Amino acid sequence: MKKYYIQNTPFVVPTTDGKLIEEHHGKASTNNAEISIAHMVAPSKWSEPFQTPEFDEYTYIIKGKKQFIIDDEIIVLETGQSIQIEKNTRVQYSNPFDEPCEYIAICKPAFDFTKVHREE
Repeated sequence: MKKYYIQNTPFVVPTTDGKLIEEHHGKASTNNAEISIAHMVAPSKWSEPFQTPEFDEYTYIIKGKKQFIIDDEIIVLETGQSIQIEKNTRVQYSNPFDEPCEYIAICKPAFDFTKVHREE
């Protein structure tokens, strides 16, 4: 039995806001509840509502810029930078800039929509 798994067909999460989400490992793609790894592209002027997830989230910016509002502090990450946001932290993700932002997101435990707690 192999002790590895090569992902060739990530699960593409359906979205209505123009954001590309390709989950390579996680609950939706490989039934892994321990960790999720996703490649994402947030279009220009994209944003999500504030949320308070029950998981740690790590983000690495491949290209472009992404804005985070964490406890009322605005943080902008650029290409080559990364951030860890601890679980149970109120955060808003957005790309208010003119270019798309490509990044990798890792959640531990894995991303679970029922544990994101997005605000209306």
